Amino acid sequence: MTTTATTARQRPLRPEKESIGEEIRRRVESAAYLILVDFTGLDSAKTTDLRNRLRQAGARMQVVPNRMFREAVGAPAERLAPALRGPTAVILGGGDITEVARALAQYQKETKLPTVKLAEVGGQVMTATDLAAIAALPGKAELRGMLVGVLAAPLRGLVTVLHQLPAGLVRVLKAIEEKKGSAVPA
Repeated sequence: MTTTATTARQRPLRPEKESIGEEIRRRVESAAYLILVDFTGLDSAKTTDLRNRLRQAGARMQVVPNRMFREAVGAPAERLAPALRGPTAVILGGGDITEVARALAQYQKETKLPTVKLAEVGGQVMTATDLAAIAALPGKAELRGMLVGVLAAPLRGLVTVLHQLPAGLVRVLKAIEEKKGSAVPA
């Protein structure tokens, strides 16, 4: 982005704002998802708490002026244009979206804030309802655990059968021995 980049109605960004815009552009390009939220009503303590929870889930929240976001990211901002009105914070990350959606949903359940405007995951624009559905899904770690359980079940059955074969043989031999022992006259 250069200082000569302007739209028909707007003046160019100052150099220091351009560097901030460039940083935002880089973060958006490297992010696997982004969530736009209305942070109205969040005071400093609540914002810090939300940021800490999102950081633990592998995401970052940043308040970005709508104009700067539009100019910095271009095409994604066009897809998200309906949400770029009013106070906007951007939640970005590269990890598991379900963990972030779950952390955000839990925070919303406790405080009724912030309001999700729109999200973009893998180039797909999603609503707050879609994000809530993602929050209800199991995370990657849980899915991996379920997969390991499904794969291990046949092996567990095989081990049980293989263990039962020698034990069964021992029981049969013992029964034969007892039968022969009781058949011998005293």
